Amino acid sequence: MAHETHASPATKVRSVVTEHRWARWTLIVASLVFLTLILILPLTAVFVEALRKGPTAFFTALQDAETFSAIRLTLIVAGISVPLNVVFGVAAAWAIAKFEFKGKAFLTTLIDLPFSVSPVISGLVFVLLLGANTYLGQWLSAHSIKILFAVPGLILATMFVTFPFVARELIPLMQEQGTGDEEAAISLGASGWQTFWHVTLPNIKWGLLYGVLLCNARAMGEFGAVSVVSGHIRGQTNTMPLQVEILYNEYNFTGAFAVATLLALLALVTLVLKTLLEMRYSDEIAASRRH
Repeated sequence: MAHETHASPATKVRSVVTEHRWARWTLIVASLVFLTLILILPLTAVFVEALRKGPTAFFTALQDAETFSAIRLTLIVAGISVPLNVVFGVAAAWAIAKFEFKGKAFLTTLIDLPFSVSPVISGLVFVLLLGANTYLGQWLSAHSIKILFAVPGLILATMFVTFPFVARELIPLMQEQGTGDEEAAISLGASGWQTFWHVTLPNIKWGLLYGVLLCNARAMGEFGAVSVVSGHIRGQTNTMPLQVEILYNEYNFTGAFAVATLLALLALVTLVLKTLLEMRYSDEIAASRRH
């Protein structure tokens, strides 16, 4: 009687991975073609158009007063909204991951809300809330407080669309780590602040940096929400993405693509830093498992 030979699970896995080489190469080529058409060619076109008239025209376009104001305003908005979102993100992640309370699921849902709402709607919410015809808007106007069509409105809109990034990076990380380290620190006499500063923060540092990186990239590149609340006031409320639109609509292609190159460089730097953080975080996890 012939004995049947059964392949081990490992052998089956290897055979699935190694057979049909043509299928693997087809997927690789298709992915490369897709990335070239969707990512590489558009980015290349931005840099080519920005430098079409030479480096002198490129740097002259960046030195334009309105363009410089847009760059400065973008840095201001990001410089204020990102730290505030870091504080909120860390607090929300700590509360959700470390404690049990009523409304926890609702809070988690609210954190995800900007991901499911169009940025234009996000900006429109503030117009409907703080507009001149609203009760709150009239009160602000009576007290000479200007939020819409001013820097505070840009900051609020940017914060709304970017606040999930830090929290969403930290929540699963802190849930995976559990509360053992914090409980041990408290049992040894550490205060709540000491526990956070010396135990919790070192454990989440790479996830926190990753969230800050994504939050900052989105804050500088946000268009829809800030477009609604900015009023497009030249030299005052136009950020870099809005300035690109204005210059392009005025057929100032060199200026538009020059500003666009700054945003593209930001995206590339973000990608490089993201990769380095992932590598560092993976190395740290591997080292901790070895020990």
